[in-house]
This record gives sequence, C-alpha cells and structure tokens, in this order.
Amino acid sequence: MGIMNVLAELHMEPDLKLNLKFEIEVLCKTLSIDLSDCRPTMFLKDVSRISDIEPQLSPGSKLPHPLPDLTPQPGDQAAMMTAGTPTVPTTARGTTPTTTPNLPPRPQFSYDDVNTANMATIGNLCTINDQIALFQANPQLKQLVKIAVEKSLQELLPPVVERTIKISLVTCEQIIKKDFALDPDESRMRAAAHHMVRHMISGLALITSREPVLVNISNNLKSAFLSTLRIDANFQGATPQQKEMIEQAAQQVAQDNTELACVFIQKTAIEKAIPDIDKRLATEFELRKHARTEGRRYCDPVVLTYQAERMPEQIRLKVGGATPSQLSVYEEFARNIPGFLPAGDPSFPPGAVPAKPQPTYSDESFQLFERIIREIEQHVQQLQIMFPASNPQINQLHSLLEALTMLRNSREQVTVVNLIQKAVEGLLEHLQGLSADQELTLRFKECNLTVLRALQEMRAFGFGGSWTNKQVTRCMIEANEQHKYTIEAVDCLIRSQLVNMPQYDMYLAQLMENGMNYMAVTLAMQVVQRFCVDDKASATESDFTNTIEALTTISTRTRQSPEGLSNLLENLRPNTDFGLERALGGPTTMMQTGILQAREIDDPPGLHDKAELLLRDWVNMYHSPQAGRDSTKAFTAFVQSMHQQGILKTDDLITRFFRLCTEMCVDLCYRALIDQTQNPAIVRTKCFYTLDAFVRLIALLIKHSGDTTNTITKINLLNKVLGIVAGVLLQDHAVRNTEFQQLPYHRIFIMLFIELNAPDHVLENINYQVLTAFCNTFHVLRPAKAPGFAYAWLELISHRVFIGRMLALTPQQKGWGMYAQLLIDLFKFLSPFLRNAELTKPTQMLYKGTLRVLLVLLHDFPEFLCDYHYAFCDVIPPNCIQMRNLILSAFPRNMRLPDPFTPNLKVDMLADIAHAPRILTNFANMIQPPQFKKDLDSYLKTRSPVTFLSDLRSYLQSNEPGMRYNIPLMNALVLYVGTQAIAFINSKGQTPSMSTIAHSAHMDIFQNLGVDLDTEGRYLFLTAIANQLRYPNSHTHYFSCTLLYLFVEANIEAIQEQITRVLLERLIVNRPHPWGLLITFIELIKNPQFKFWNHEFVHCAPEIEKLFESVARSCMQPKSGGTGNTQNLRETDTTELH
Repeated sequence: MGIMNVLAELHMEPDLKLNLKFEIEVLCKTLSIDLSDCRPTMFLKDVSRISDIEPQLSPGSKLPHPLPDLTPQPGDQAAMMTAGTPTVPTTARGTTPTTTPNLPPRPQFSYDDVNTANMATIGNLCTINDQIALFQANPQLKQLVKIAVEKSLQELLPPVVERTIKISLVTCEQIIKKDFALDPDESRMRAAAHHMVRHMISGLALITSREPVLVNISNNLKSAFLSTLRIDANFQGATPQQKEMIEQAAQQVAQDNTELACVFIQKTAIEKAIPDIDKRLATEFELRKHARTEGRRYCDPVVLTYQAERMPEQIRLKVGGATPSQLSVYEEFARNIPGFLPAGDPSFPPGAVPAKPQPTYSDESFQLFERIIREIEQHVQQLQIMFPASNPQINQLHSLLEALTMLRNSREQVTVVNLIQKAVEGLLEHLQGLSADQELTLRFKECNLTVLRALQEMRAFGFGGSWTNKQVTRCMIEANEQHKYTIEAVDCLIRSQLVNMPQYDMYLAQLMENGMNYMAVTLAMQVVQRFCVDDKASATESDFTNTIEALTTISTRTRQSPEGLSNLLENLRPNTDFGLERALGGPTTMMQTGILQAREIDDPPGLHDKAELLLRDWVNMYHSPQAGRDSTKAFTAFVQSMHQQGILKTDDLITRFFRLCTEMCVDLCYRALIDQTQNPAIVRTKCFYTLDAFVRLIALLIKHSGDTTNTITKINLLNKVLGIVAGVLLQDHAVRNTEFQQLPYHRIFIMLFIELNAPDHVLENINYQVLTAFCNTFHVLRPAKAPGFAYAWLELISHRVFIGRMLALTPQQKGWGMYAQLLIDLFKFLSPFLRNAELTKPTQMLYKGTLRVLLVLLHDFPEFLCDYHYAFCDVIPPNCIQMRNLILSAFPRNMRLPDPFTPNLKVDMLADIAHAPRILTNFANMIQPPQFKKDLDSYLKTRSPVTFLSDLRSYLQSNEPGMRYNIPLMNALVLYVGTQAIAFINSKGQTPSMSTIAHSAHMDIFQNLGVDLDTEGRYLFLTAIANQLRYPNSHTHYFSCTLLYLFVEANIEAIQEQITRVLLERLIVNRPHPWGLLITFIELIKNPQFKFWNHEFVHCAPEIEKLFESVARSCMQPKSGGTGNTQNLRETDTTELH
C-alpha cells in the first residue's frame, strides 16, 4: 500500500498529465482498490528524501544543502597538505560510484575554474584522498598524481580536440547561417555562434574523452607507483596486499580526477574552435559591416524569397534581429555547457572552490555602464538633429550602443572583445576621411574612446588596463587592410594610452616588409614624426625602437628612400643622442624581447622545479674543488644536465630558464637582507655565493654558444640575458616600490661585465658588442626609469673597469658617444631637483657622486669632456655653476695651457687660438622649426627677412610648463651664429678681434638679443656665450671678444651688470675655473677701455665692492708654483674642489 499511497499523492498533483492520471485510475480498478481509500503521502515534496535517491536519467538539480567547512583546522594541516601537493578531504568532493560508472557525473567545475593557458594549474585542482591506504603507507606517492594527470592530458588532447572540432564546426556553421540569415547585426550572430560551438564541442568532447581519460590516468598512475616502489610491471615480487593497494589507489584517484581532466580537454577544444568558427563566418560578418557602412540594412534576397515561399508563418524568419524566443535557444546553450556547472548558479559542489571567480559587475560598474550608455544616447540624439540618420558615423554609434547594452547584460568575455572590436574598428574606419563637421568628428571620437577607457579600468569588467590594451592592439593589427593605416585613429588611441606599445612597435616594423609596403612605411613615418619629434608626451623613441631601426634600414639599403625619410631620421639624431638605441646597434630586438618576456609568468608545468634544481646543482658544482679551471669541468657536466632536462630544446625554454634563475637569485637576496640580526658583510657574502655562480654560468654559456667564429649567436644571447635581467628589475621595482633592493642586480651587472671583459681571445672578438649591450641596458635602466636603482646605476657607470673600457681601451673612441649618453641620462634626472634647489639627503648623495665622477673624468679623460661639453651643458640647469665649471675647465692633455695671469698676455698670438675645437654634437640640427633655420641662414647671408630680428624673441620662448625660454634652442642659436661668424671672418683672411666682429649680421643678432630679451632671457643668452669660454681655441677667442664687445657697446648699465654677474658667479665658486673665463674677466677689469671700476654697480654696496676687489686681486696676481706649468695647474684646480 506504500506504493499506492505515493501514486495517490502523484494523482493529486494539479499539473499532472491526464494520461498519467488515467494510468493510475486503471491500476486501482485492476487491483480493486478505491483511490479514495488511499492515504496520500508527502514523499514527493520531501526534499531530504530526494537527495538520497541516485539520479538515473540526468545529473539532477542541486539541492540546497550546507557546504562543508573547508577551512583547515590547526590540527589538520598535516593531513591537508602533503609532499607539496594540494589534497582535499574525502568529505570535500564525492567520487563517481564504481557500481554505476556509465552514469553522467555531477558537474563540479564552472567554466572559468579551468585555465587552459597553463597546464600546471591542473595540479592545484587535483583531488587526492588521504584515506587511501597506499598514500598512508607511502606519502611520497601523492606527488605522482599531478604528473600522471598531466601526462594523460598530453596524450589525449590532440586526437580528441581534432575530432570534436571537425564534427562540430560544420554543423554549427550551417545552423548559424540558417538562423541568422536575415539578421543585420554580426555581433549577435557571432555571440550565438560562440554559444553553440561551446555547447556542442563540450558535449561531444565529454562523451569522447571520459572513458579513455579514466583508463589512461589509471594506467599512468599504476606505472608511476610501480616505478617509484621499484616493483616489476607484472607485480613480480609484490605481495597480494601491495598489488591490491596499488590497483585500488590508481582506480580511486583516476575516478576522482577524471572529470577535472575532461573539463580541461573540453575547454581546450572550445578555445581552439572559437577562432575557427569566426574564420568560417568572416564573410558573413563582412557583408553586414559593408551594408551598414553604406547606410542600408543587410538582407539576403535569396534567403528572404525562400523563407517567404516555403516556410510556414510560425517558423518563418523575418528581416531584422532574431526574436527573443529564437535567441533563448542560444542563451540556454550559454547557460548550460555540458560537463560544467550552469552559468550563474551560485552554488558549488562540495570541494569545488572556484580558482577564478566569474566576472561580475559591482553596483559601481553597473552605474558606470549606465552613465556611458546615457551619454552616448544623448550624443546620438543631438547628432541626429543636425545630420541625416544614414551618416556612417551615427550608424557606428548605434552599433556601439547595441554592443554596450549587450555587455551590460552579459558576462561573456567574448562580449567584451566584441565591444572593443566595434570601438576600434569604428575609429579606424570613420576617422579616415575626417568629416567636414568638426563637432561630429569630435563627438564620434569621444564616444568610442570613452567606452575603451571604461573597459581599461579594473572596476569595469575585471580584466584591467593591460588586458584591454592588448585587445585594442590586436584589433588594430587585425583590422581591414584599407583601414589599418588611418593615422588619425592610431594617433588618438596612442595618446589615450590604449595601445600596447611594444606589441604595436614590433608589428609596425614587420608590416613595412623592408620598404616593400609603401603605405606601412608612410604610416610608420607619420607615427614617428608625431611621437618622437613633434610631441614626446604620450610616447617616446624608446617605444618605437623596432620601427625606427626598420626605417633606418630602409633608408640605407634602398636606392630611393621615401620622400622625407632622410629628414625624419636626421631629426631623430638629436642633439644629445650619441648612438644608443640606433646607430650603434642599440637595444636590439633580442634585448627588447627579453624585457617583455621577463613579465611572462605562465611557464610550462614543471619548469620552475627543473630550473630550481638545476640552479642549485650549478651553485654546488661551481663552488666545489672539482670545478676545474674557470669552472670548465663543472660547466661541461652542467650542460649535459640541461640537455637531459630539455632546457636547451628551444629559445623560449632557455629564456624562461634565465628568467626563473634571475628571480630565484633575487628572492634569495631579499630573504637574506630581511634578516637584520646578522652582520651586513655576512649577508652580502651569502648573497654573492649564489649570484656569482649564476653570473659565471651566464658568461660561460655566452662564451661557448655557437661556433668560435660565430659572434652573432653570442651577442644575441647576451642581449637576451641582459634584457631579461633588466625586465625583472623593472618589474620588481614597480611591484616593491620603496622596498626595492639594488644589491642583487648591481652584483649581476658588474660581475657579468668583468667576466665578459676578461683576457680571452673569444671574448676579445666581441668586446665592442659587449660594451654596446651593457650601455643599452644601462640606458634602459636610467634613473628616470628606475629611481630606486639610481645609486647602483651610478656605481656601475663610474666603475673603474667600465670607464676604462669605454673611454680608454676601446679603439677609435667608439665608446665615447655611448658613455656621454649615460651621463646625459644622469644630468637629466638630477636637473629638476637642482633647478629647484630641492636637495634632500638622497639627492645630495647622488649629486656629490656625480661631481666625483666628473672630477675623475676631468683628471683622466679631459678630452672626453672637451668633445661633449656642449651636450652636457645643454642639460645642466643654469644655476649649477660648480658642475658646469668642472666640464668647461677641461683641456687636452697634450696642450700647454698659458698662464692666464701672465702680464700683457697676447691671446690672439697664441698658436692654438686659431684652431676650432671638436664638438661631437649636431647643434645646428637643434635649431627648429626648419623655417626658423632657413630664415636664420638667410639673415646671416643677406640680412633678410627684415622682420627676423623682431621675431627672434618669439622663436626662443617656450610653451612648456615652468620654462619661459627654450634653453636648448638658445644654446644652439648662440653657438651656430658664433661658428658662422668665425667662418665669415676667416674667409676674409682676418682673425676675431673687437674690430672684426663688429658691424656684421652675426653681431646684430647678439646685440638684438642683449637688448630685446628680458632679464631672464638675457641671463640665459649670456650663459650660453660663457659656456664657450674654455681652453685656447677659436671659439673661446671669438666669444670672449663678443662678451667684451657687448659690454662696451651696451646702452644701459643693466646689461653690463648682468655680463659681470655671469662671469663673477663662475669665479667665486671653488676651483677649477675655465681658462677662457679667467682671461675674459681679467681683460674686463684691467683694460681701461671698458671703464669697469667706474660703473655704479661695482660700488653699490661696501660688501659688493670688497668682493670685486678680492676677486680682482686673486685674478690679477700670478699663482705661485711656476707659470705655464699645465700639470701643476690641473692638479691644483682639481684638488681644491670640495
């Protein structure tokens, strides 16, 4: 009667089908039972009873039952974590019953739990039952589970994925084309295709792979257990109990982890199929886009005729979007993916804690999308009033609104990608021919950029700026051929910081095809002109290293380079760039690639453990007595180990190995430096123990890579390693911020430099390339880029071995330009602090260190300072008198410097005074814009245009914040006009003097600047002249005469006072003082022609008058110790610097 009572309860259900009620009534009549006599039960509505019934026809819906507490208790730690492998208690996740292996399992993972990009994540999700007898007896066997699962996946993935994709794609393509034949929106079509492909492939892969996965994992586990326990494959020598334990453990673990392996295979197949279905439907997408650009709705007349003539009204497709009932089928595909938890289901099975939460919207994000949608709708409404609805830009905004609304209501990543693609393609297509109406263009551009900026924020969707930038860049790269060259769109995306610059730079360089793709070359030239010449605020030359290198190659190797390319490259050779990044090979592609790869952390499974083991072995081998001379024996054995571990198979694995080793060495140093109880010397020794071994390994690999004569392989490897170390440093600097430690990186760089400059015939062949690589690395890590590394950076570039190699041992002074660039990097970093006199204690230490470096250069390499004095003074702030004096006091070692205090010294009679000094800076190229340079040359030759002098001041003014005058332009103008004046005077067979420099176009410019500029501008102008008062040469002679001429010809005393100030402030500081400065000031105060002592500013105050008298006495009285002794003068000057 119990069964009949349950049937009576079923009969009372109001929604029960009539045929079932009839069957129950027939049964009662047959059994002669009155249905009213049965007592209906409540079994069917009792939830607790249903949970005890095994599902037989479907997985069944999950019932609300409490989740077990997964937080491990203190006493359970040992049971929860064993042998470094995550384990889950038996109560945390149920296993598939062995009695019903063919029944569908209950899904345990959501779609986003599984990360197919890195198989190593599988190990973190593997289930290991602590109650298995084999694991209790041999805990070390647990670590084999992860290896067995990964091995099974590697064996089964290719055939399963290939078969499921082959079957599913054809079906999906035909159905999607049929269902969306009259839908004009390709985004809906694409989303539906993705949903269907995901559903079909997942189901087919699950059916195909489940049984093979179970068997494969079980067999791999058995083999691994037997091998580890040293038991024969046929169980010979094993007891029956051992055999039973092994088989039971393999079967149990295989059942526990089969679903995990299956979902990995399913998602891998899905992610491979999504791009394939997009390719198959690409023509359909393009047809719809094309129709929209033409201002018409897409419609296939053939399909429309077929639907109207042959299909019943109920299922007939209509022009326009699919109906909600039709879309509900695809929405169901998206919600229920076979083998995965239903999307949006808040509950998880016991133990299945999601590794990555499904992207959801916070209230703030939802409000953000609502606000953006309202803003775009307002723009569209206003534009529709002013412009026809068929306008392609307005149509694109409608399409953008649809995609944005879909994203607001969807959680799919594909929807985000679709929105980004619409925005980027819209900019590329519709900014190409800019609209005649500026307002329409501005609103259109702002709407698209607003959407992209919103996605860039973490709060918007959970992917973040880096992910968004990569997607934007991908869309730019994959854009239609006729639209990807739209410079206006590329410009606004780069300026909005929406582009992944290294990725786009690499693509742009490849797109040019060595000059064969003319449109790509034109685009590259436009981009470089805008961001590397005209405006460097949004991007710099370092962001376009590959593009610039490709343009340089095109310019030098093609017979007829594109128009304007030579001028562009000339403008890129600045001024202060002495070969880093271009002319001398610069940071090659290998170095840039190394820097980028230092940020990649998705390593192949097991690689980290292999690298750690290898590094530990190498350190021990390096320090062992059997290592051999220069560690050669240890290195030979170690290379064999690297081959055995597969590290040397591919360039990618070698790169990852170096990155992992660098990170391990750095982490070791951080751990050692945290311990404040030990002596710092002991801590450093501990750090150096591993670092020095790692450096020796790098040096040996570089030395022995490739053939002895093949230097390219060695240099590429060196650049790659330096790029990796630099990339790890920059990443570490960004993450740790104030906790950043310089020690490990400083040690790696300096020891590696010393190792690679050791006396060795192999290394000597690549010495110059080694110097170039290190200089490029230091340029990448300059203080402006990594302030936390500034002290170590200064130690590196001032190390005696480095300076000696760069400035003394490298032939033909090839290293001078690169070293000058490093000093300019240092001056540029210090400049803002020095200009504002913000010398905190850390800045003071860096400033003092800089002065000491300059002092060494002044003493040992004065010719270097002579050649690059202009570039250095150009970036040193005007108020840094002492630093500038150090540079300007340099004079060639083979020159006998006349004593400036010699009575009646005839400067114009000196042998060296007619020789022009060497200046290795293209200062003439700094006179920009080109029209200004053209007008200047014209005025110097013909004194036309007549308005040149009146316009001169406006050219020299600057629009940069905090800078009223363009100081580099002022310095370039002064030196250029001076050199032109000297050439003009020499062409007439004369030498510069007070009389020969007067009444010329050159002097007109100088006199105009002296009178027309305000106090600040005049000070900068006079400072530029004083910067040329150095050792005896034609420049010193001319500018000394010019300064004295301006003094005597000045019509107001303010100019004379300012000339005096510029000279005096350079003399009252500690020595050294430039020779030209001394002879100019002595001439000024001694020669009665200038009436110096009669001027009011000399006697304006007693203390000022005493100062002038004191300086005059020191200048006019010869120094003791012999006049004309150049070496004594150099020694005396350098030792008085404090």
